[in-house]
Amino acid sequence: MKSLLFSALRDKTMKPWLLFALLGLGSATGPSKQEDEDYEDVPINKTWVLSPKVYESDVTLILNKLLQGYDNKLRPDIGVRPTVIETAVYVNSIGPVDPINMEYTIDIFFAQTWYDSRLKFNSSMKLLMLNSNMVGKIWIPDTFFRNSRKSDAHWITTPNRLLRLWSNGRVMYTLRLTINAECYLKLHNFPMDEHSCPLEFSSYGYPKNEITYRWQRRAVEVADQRYWRLYQFAFVGMRNTTDEAHTQSGLTKSSYILQLYLQQSKKIILSICIYLSGEYVIMTIFFDLSRRMGYFTIQTYIPCSMIVVLSWVSFWINKDAVPARTSLGITTVLTMTTLSTISRKSLPKVSYITAMDLFVSVCFIFTFAALMEYGTLHYFTSNRQTKKGKANNSAQQKVPSMVNIRPGTSLLQMNNIVPYHEDDDYAYDCLDGKDCASFFCCFDDCRSGAWRENRMHVRVSKIDSYSRIFFPTAFGLFNLVYWIAYLYL
Repeated sequence: MKSLLFSALRDKTMKPWLLFALLGLGSATGPSKQEDEDYEDVPINKTWVLSPKVYESDVTLILNKLLQGYDNKLRPDIGVRPTVIETAVYVNSIGPVDPINMEYTIDIFFAQTWYDSRLKFNSSMKLLMLNSNMVGKIWIPDTFFRNSRKSDAHWITTPNRLLRLWSNGRVMYTLRLTINAECYLKLHNFPMDEHSCPLEFSSYGYPKNEITYRWQRRAVEVADQRYWRLYQFAFVGMRNTTDEAHTQSGLTKSSYILQLYLQQSKKIILSICIYLSGEYVIMTIFFDLSRRMGYFTIQTYIPCSMIVVLSWVSFWINKDAVPARTSLGITTVLTMTTLSTISRKSLPKVSYITAMDLFVSVCFIFTFAALMEYGTLHYFTSNRQTKKGKANNSAQQKVPSMVNIRPGTSLLQMNNIVPYHEDDDYAYDCLDGKDCASFFCCFDDCRSGAWRENRMHVRVSKIDSYSRIFFPTAFGLFNLVYWIAYLYL
């Protein structure tokens, strides 16, 4: 249009009336150009239309108008109906789990949504995206985590808080938290145990008739689990619940303080207690965890089993090798004692027996029994040799030094003649010179006919042979029952 006007002015042959017409058209189109600057192209359902621009001053006016006379100390719809808080949790990471202190660490994005009629506004903008500076100027729910031991909000590089305000008065408040929450671990089946670690939150001061919590449709979501620091645990799943709790904890203390310092009447104190107590809505998320036992298999189960098998080597060593068998037995017993002590370091000092305690204790009993087996064998064999030596000495003393070759004629002196005694490995005398009275009899008198009915004869020299079969069989049966009971029952 400007180029057309300039060309008309340069053209001297143009009629004056045509020149004025062009000038009028330019003045008519001038304001429309200014109006176009106040609009922007906005795609709506893939159709380009013109919508009015919203300037920063407009948002400031909206917020100033909303906050004018707004009291952030009062909850929405106070005295009319309870305020409904819709909650959602996005789990960023879980772990590590500390079994000593019975707590776990969780990093979450916690979102709360509610309606505040005092924050309704009329504007072309349906949503205001605000930062954390607006949080302290409006009412925020007093939500706290009931089973948290330590909670930290993230403040770097700016407070990790988000506020969204819709034109219909809907408010969404989101913040990022790292929480150390309590998780009571029942370690009876350790290290094959499974746990459900809770995360509980509710209102700190508003009872059920003031604030009600409700889960959103997609209440709990989790991030990629590959970077979680669970280490010994595997994430199985999660579930969320809603409960109610009647609490008046701390009210007795308050009434006691009033009675002690204010010297008020019991009737007034009782009315205060009834007024402060109430039912509170408790929202809970349970995270189901299952322990991975690979670490404990490598560090405890396999070494204990190998030590037990090593203690059986003494059954194949000659019974006369006292230093070898004694040192082997004592070494295995001390090693099992060390392993049992180490296995308890990763656990709290619980008073009940865990599955690992049972396995380590049985392994210790097997190694100790192998050492006691050789002690029993050595005692009986050494006692037999001592008695045989005494019997040989007494026999030598009873042999006459003169032998009558022909009766009544002459005597022939023969020295160092000892009567022959067959060396029977299975012949043993009673220890106390008594008849066999126990069920297992290891004496020759019991075998020769002096033993009582329903008694069993056991050969001392065959104890090692019996142990080579009994110990592996008993340990194998124990493992079969142990693993079936804890893994499948």
